[in-house]
Amino acid sequence: MPETPGEFVELSLNGSNNSAASPNNPATSLNVEEAVRERYGAAAQAAEPALCCPVDYNPEYLKIIPNEIITRDYGCGDPSKHVAKGETVLDLGSGGGKICYIAAQIVGAGGHVIGVDRNDEMLALARQYQPTIADKLGYANTDFRKGSIQDLALNLETFEAHLADNPVKSSSDWLRAEAYADKLRETEPLVADNSVDVVVSNCVLNLVSQADRKQLFTEIFRVLKRGGRAVISDIVCDEPVPEHLQNDPTLWSGCISGAFLEDEFLTAFTDAGFYGVELLTRQEEAWATVEGIEFRSATIRAYKGKEGPCLDQKQAVIYNGPWRQVTDDDGHILRRGVRTAVCGKTFDIYTRPPYADQVTALPPAQPVPEEQAAEFDCRRNAIRDPRETKGSDYQKTELPGSDCCGSDGCC
Repeated sequence: MPETPGEFVELSLNGSNNSAASPNNPATSLNVEEAVRERYGAAAQAAEPALCCPVDYNPEYLKIIPNEIITRDYGCGDPSKHVAKGETVLDLGSGGGKICYIAAQIVGAGGHVIGVDRNDEMLALARQYQPTIADKLGYANTDFRKGSIQDLALNLETFEAHLADNPVKSSSDWLRAEAYADKLRETEPLVADNSVDVVVSNCVLNLVSQADRKQLFTEIFRVLKRGGRAVISDIVCDEPVPEHLQNDPTLWSGCISGAFLEDEFLTAFTDAGFYGVELLTRQEEAWATVEGIEFRSATIRAYKGKEGPCLDQKQAVIYNGPWRQVTDDDGHILRRGVRTAVCGKTFDIYTRPPYADQVTALPPAQPVPEEQAAEFDCRRNAIRDPRETKGSDYQKTELPGSDCCGSDGCC
């Protein structure tokens, strides 16, 4: 459900000015937030089919969700397929709460689902049914918060309450309001650092202005735990969207003008520090075509957790194929069948999804504690000598005995 910003005062609450002209913000004549707010505020009151991209959801999870929420959903994918039991899930642009209520059933009573949206009508719709759905599930595990998805630290309801008591009437008031917003981000963040297992979003990121997108991906990275992941369904395009289309409020709020170029969508995650970025699904037929440019749904998954020192703990991996060799995001070259030396951090990454099925892990015979490990040069692409994993003093001799053959012949 697309997230939609609210309007209360003319403050730059996320450190940017959406109407400022710059090479990275060609839509200079369009107020993106206003265009999106108006359209999705109305869409919360009455269904608007033009905002939907066909999605097949598991019907079992829809049974307890009120029809009013289902008909007000405007997604283009189902990232909830990629969450698991017991996890803490954050839905960016949660709208009426459909994805949140699906995820609530998957994560169960031991999990937690947070929805963030900035549209009051959508938040009211989602919150209206919390008690009813909790009764049907037998537990309450959803929480809907008002905030901007590119500024997940600022609780807008708390900030708006402050503004009601301290209205902005002068530049001095403005500066005091911004200082209070900064204090809230630091002391009472809407979503805390390293607190979420999975960030999901369904056709929302494209609604964020170009000027705010770097901060958007930085915020997604910030709130995820180490080892956590983002699973994002959104609209991508096969050619750059020209400026005159970016200045069309109907096309922007309709998830077209702000669509990501297919390759740049994946690159945005890499630039923010994610690893294991992969395209899970890509709609075959275009959902919309404008001036020959094709727009379609795509779902991407990306992981957090490659930050930290590189230490030599005598580990290696063998790339299983099918390619002769591959190069990862950090420049490590893995050759098929070759014992490639890796640092402890990279070894941990390779032995978890999405790489675990592609490599054979070779831990050392004797584990090397981090405090005893030397610094490892991850640029060297070295082969790990078998003696480094077995140990330099390894002199074992053991021949197969007679019991290796069973009644059906030698095993």
